[in-house]
Amino acid sequence: MKTRSHAALAAIAYALFLTALGNAPVWSQPVTYPTRTITMVVPFPPGGLADTVARPVAEAMSRELGQPVIIENKAGAGGGVGMGFAAKAKSDGYTVLMALSSYSVIPEADMVLGRTPMFVLSDLRPLARYTADPTVLAVRADAPWKSVKDFIDDARRRPGAINYGSSGTYGTMHVPMEMLAQTGGVRFVHIPYTGAGPAVLALLGGQIDAVSTGPATVLQHVKAGKLRVLGHWGQGRLESLPDVVSLKEQGFNVEYAQWSGMFIPSSTPEPIAQRLRAAARVAANDARVRDVIHNAGSPVLYQDSPEFEKYVQDDVKRMVDVVRRIGKVE
Repeated sequence: MKTRSHAALAAIAYALFLTALGNAPVWSQPVTYPTRTITMVVPFPPGGLADTVARPVAEAMSRELGQPVIIENKAGAGGGVGMGFAAKAKSDGYTVLMALSSYSVIPEADMVLGRTPMFVLSDLRPLARYTADPTVLAVRADAPWKSVKDFIDDARRRPGAINYGSSGTYGTMHVPMEMLAQTGGVRFVHIPYTGAGPAVLALLGGQIDAVSTGPATVLQHVKAGKLRVLGHWGQGRLESLPDVVSLKEQGFNVEYAQWSGMFIPSSTPEPIAQRLRAAARVAANDARVRDVIHNAGSPVLYQDSPEFEKYVQDDVKRMVDVVRRIGKVE
């Protein structure tokens, strides 16, 4: 007993000695994170799905963490600019990223285009998925097309006459339209914007003919009678748009989901990562968060870090093939 007591006292004394030298063992160091404002990078302008999800989530995480979580919109290159910024941020827990499914595409697309990737997938760690919606094909309410078949038939009659807007080349609004074009054997004109919000405004203003985007981005305009949804890239029916028929049901065998999720730099210390993971989980179950996202047209489909990481890995494998089939585009 005396031997064990002496050993324990010696271990404590050694830990105190190391602490005095500023070199305490990891197990003796308390986690004091966070002590200041956290920045949530949204790699798109306000008005799109990532921004719609990020704002209520940031507010809920602020309450849980006891420090402000502020939104910083860093748009450009289909989300690549903001994702690259977050990937290179200091791994101290004070920069997090709310990304969309273009995360799975951009590194491969950069390589297809022959340029250095803005980030690599291993730079970022999936922390929490919030939504996973099929994109929808939206046109103005006064457009002549009443179905996807009408839309594709017109594109066949007038090659290159129909255009669409997107959040950037190979982004979440570009890829599904190219998948539809390949399946339908037609050619659309692609007009990239900095995000879904500007693209939808261009559609409303008559500068473009169509967009493929998440339901949350267009639902208010559909309800207001300004836009019409011709179909969606999922299966079955959407809760927010129950009368809209899927592309598959209309004879076009394509499927695409636009998800939103939180990431952190991969080398973030594990205690800090787990603190953020817990706060992200609380936000996903917060009634105000769920109400805001649901009312926007995208129900919360939360996945915790391990499940989300597997989901992303599977999505990357599938989307790499899609990007390679699309090939180099200007």
